[in-house]
Amino acid sequence: MAMLSSRRILSTVAHHQGLAALSARASSTWSHVEMGAPDPILGVTEAFKRDNNSKKMNLGVGAYRDDSGKPFVLSSVRKAEAQIAAKKLDKEYLPIGGLADFNKACAALALGDNSEVIKSGRYITVQTISGTGSLRVGANFLQRFYKSSREVYLPKPSWGNHTPIFRDAGLEIKSYRYYDPKTCGFDAAGALEDISKTPEQAIILFHACAHNPTGVDPKPDQWKELAAIIKQRNLFPFFDMAYQGFASGDADRDAWALRYFIDQGINLVLSQSYAKNMGLYGERVGGFTVVCSDSDEAKRVESQLKILIRPMYSNPPLNGARIAATIMNTAELRTEWLEEVKGMANRIISMREQLVSNLKKEGSIHNWQHIIDQIGMFCYTGLKPEQVERLTKEFSIYMTKDGRISVAGITSANVGYLAHGIHKVSK
Repeated sequence: MAMLSSRRILSTVAHHQGLAALSARASSTWSHVEMGAPDPILGVTEAFKRDNNSKKMNLGVGAYRDDSGKPFVLSSVRKAEAQIAAKKLDKEYLPIGGLADFNKACAALALGDNSEVIKSGRYITVQTISGTGSLRVGANFLQRFYKSSREVYLPKPSWGNHTPIFRDAGLEIKSYRYYDPKTCGFDAAGALEDISKTPEQAIILFHACAHNPTGVDPKPDQWKELAAIIKQRNLFPFFDMAYQGFASGDADRDAWALRYFIDQGINLVLSQSYAKNMGLYGERVGGFTVVCSDSDEAKRVESQLKILIRPMYSNPPLNGARIAATIMNTAELRTEWLEEVKGMANRIISMREQLVSNLKKEGSIHNWQHIIDQIGMFCYTGLKPEQVERLTKEFSIYMTKDGRISVAGITSANVGYLAHGIHKVSK
């Protein structure tokens, strides 16, 4: 009986302790924090990893793969690393604005070696933490100093990170029509109409080339029409160029729209990334450029960019900037790099062509020409969410629900399997 009473006492104590613990959790500092939604791309990768099908394909990851499906490190990068190692350089902090040799080469790659902007010194380029960091520095700079508007217009759709980057910097997100699901191409009429109705002096974002996620780019004549409206309505362009050279295989061609806008007397800002075109994903190499009216204005802008960067991350990473600068400033390495970029772009173009060819062999009666017409790493296939779901369940082919695929994930060995799966779910 005494033992039973002891058990009851212990049970009562445990019960009260449990209630106390629950009460403590309920009143915790972070009890109101809700579970955040998983990143859609990372979710695709996690599901892919759990799949045991030997034929499984991950077409969600936006990173280049060789024709064996393996991560690829450029030969020019390896050689640059060896040159840097041989110099036995120190690991001291970079200046707030980054590595000077990198910044000069970064601007020249984007604007062109003979750019009037560079010759006159009416620009400033700072090194950033890849493209994401560049966009955030730019967004914060505009939020603080662009007094004409707080609205930024993004193409619909746009890279998923654009919205939180600009929103968290304090800007108001708007959109303009860009992708036409009926043609799987550029909605030129919709874009031109929307932009022509955009409030004057608003900020408008353009993907310089290889639009992410659709792979749809305006043609040169359409870019000219866009530039005319931008100039007429005094809108402020923000160019995001994450794929220069990687889209067409020609770095100058991929920068055409950006350079045309500048030639039309339109001042703008630019974000660059070297993740894709140099394969420096984890090195986080990027740049942010402001085109100014004169060199004096550029110096004042530079001073404020440094003030903005200082409390963000103080100094950008050293190693990746050294690699990129060594490649761009060494003639033989630059030549080799541009050839390697062309090779990567050509492999992706070839995969697009092979996919369409295999779909025809499967007997598909649909018009898949948009897969060839689109450009860069990503492709909007036009597949519906339910078709994507079937591809995953029946064929272990993983992609985002909107039907976007990373063409870099296709190889000579699996392109036939992919075409077979797409045909089966789209008949």
